[in-house]
Amino acid sequence: MAEEKNKKKQVMVAIDESKCSQHALQWTLEYLKDSIADSAFIIFTAQPPLDLSCVYASPYAAVPGELITSMQEIYKNDALNRLEEGNKICAAVGVTPKKVLENGNPKETICDAVEKLGVDLLVVGSHGKGALQRTFLGSVSNYCVNHAKCPVLVVRTKA
Repeated sequence: MAEEKNKKKQVMVAIDESKCSQHALQWTLEYLKDSIADSAFIIFTAQPPLDLSCVYASPYAAVPGELITSMQEIYKNDALNRLEEGNKICAAVGVTPKKVLENGNPKETICDAVEKLGVDLLVVGSHGKGALQRTFLGSVSNYCVNHAKCPVLVVRTKA
């Protein structure tokens, strides 16, 4: 029990390429700064699976290996750039985060990372999708609220 009490709490902010995830990160650093001062701070991003459907729909239906490798590199670089941008936002307020990149469906990899890393609080942004869009496209924040094994804070951008 004493060991759990002395264990650093872990706060993870999941980011993607959207402005709302950057807002969630900035909001967390501004409004929860005192609360996270003694916590391990993690910024997380997911590298979604490569979508080759448009390539396979081409008249030749054969995908050169170099094209797949190139597309994978672009996806990976995008994810690394997101983490670096998040790192800059954190550095501006004196926070040094642990950066985590996982491959896979974002909503599933976020929840898996929460469990794997022992996260105590997950922070996600909200795109503010309407009910119809959430029904057809799904919502990462809604999925995390219902599946993450820790409390989830959803930060909305001001309308």
